[in-house]
Amino acid sequence: MTHDCAFLADLPLGDDQVSFDEGRREAHAADWGAQQRGGARTPDAVVWPESTDDVAAVLAAATDRDVPVTPYAAGTGLEANAVPARGGISLDLTRMDDVRDYRPEDFQIDVGPGIIGSAVDEYVADDGLFFPPLPSSGDISTVGGMIATDASGMKTVRYGEVRDWVLRLEVVLADGTVIETGSRAPKTSSGYNLTDLFVGSEGTLGVVTEATLELAGRPEQVRGGRAIFETLDDATAAVSDAVRTGVDVATIELVDGLSARMANRYLGTDLPDAPMVFFEFHAEHGVEEEIDLCRTLFEAHDVARFEVAAADDGMDRLWKARRELAYAVASYDPDLEPIHPGDVTVPISAYPEIVRETKRIADEHDLLAPCFGHAGDGNLHYTVLVDRDDPEHVELGEAVYERVVERALDLGGTATGEHGIGAGKRKYVEREHGAGAVEAMRAVKRALDPTETLNPGKIFPEGE
Repeated sequence: MTHDCAFLADLPLGDDQVSFDEGRREAHAADWGAQQRGGARTPDAVVWPESTDDVAAVLAAATDRDVPVTPYAAGTGLEANAVPARGGISLDLTRMDDVRDYRPEDFQIDVGPGIIGSAVDEYVADDGLFFPPLPSSGDISTVGGMIATDASGMKTVRYGEVRDWVLRLEVVLADGTVIETGSRAPKTSSGYNLTDLFVGSEGTLGVVTEATLELAGRPEQVRGGRAIFETLDDATAAVSDAVRTGVDVATIELVDGLSARMANRYLGTDLPDAPMVFFEFHAEHGVEEEIDLCRTLFEAHDVARFEVAAADDGMDRLWKARRELAYAVASYDPDLEPIHPGDVTVPISAYPEIVRETKRIADEHDLLAPCFGHAGDGNLHYTVLVDRDDPEHVELGEAVYERVVERALDLGGTATGEHGIGAGKRKYVEREHGAGAVEAMRAVKRALDPTETLNPGKIFPEGE
């Protein structure tokens, strides 16, 4: 169905803020995950709001005319979260990329949704501050996108998710109403926690136009390194043991042997062809004691080598392989392509089991399935490499992918630790949350967006 968006010409928007150009529209019909997921529709128009008033005007007019609106920004989502399922307007928020206010004495910054995550860190760096929950894609993804999916990254094991660092939001509802949620106070028990409701809602309940983020002081001591293990079971058991023992680690990441081989081929590095755990410690004092405790625990799991980097540049070299893994996997074999990037998360005690099961299921079907991820919070990133020209091979890969998700749910985990539901994981929502909880979610959606203007076709099971 094509939607008539000619009404946009009557809104108080500049000529450069609205486009019906086919190339512009097609560029907004995909993100990193949409091409693999399918089901996306080219929007009928693209709008670049430059203020909260612009967003409110577009939403009010679109809702009056039953035209869908899908918020969009950097396009780095992996579940087709920000691409239109039913056409309409793609609302590109990248021009709202300013810092509105900065209060270093309160460890707070107010920003627009289009600001790139790493730009926040750069802005506050001279005051010794940073935004701790930045995901691995923080230098190419926007704060609005991170809020939409409740993103998290390598430091989650110590610092938590994005939602833990959002104090206040300005949000435009589907009918154009502008509301504020939360407070600049460090805590509040006043009323419903609407801030948490909008964080992770993937643009289905409202459009975030400003966020107050909490910041943290950069630690005095930062040390990092890697541990190399004989077996993957040893590596995952060591991570689980370290976290459950309470080792004060800021980052602890898993890279399996297959992933290491892929990184070597892509980067020309010489990582050992073995399972590895990358780690980083943050402390004001006593960092060596934490490193020693971690080493002792890892030795109980037959660690082959435990290496600590001597300086920041050494840490950067160590971490480059982990940061570049997504690209390394994609370029590993010209005849194979990765299907959807998985991000299941399980209780930390079950982490060895989900990694073991993922490798077992893939091996059972003779498929390559690299495993890596934010091991410290039970988050496993995996994918399956398939021949896209062979429908049976693709079908087999999809089955393996789904079996891993189902196993994670069996273990008390979640289908998505940080990528969101989007269009790709709707089939798991009711299994994970139960029919009653899903109906409660639908009730919230109906209350805030009764016309289904905002990002329809996302989160809820297909056909509903």
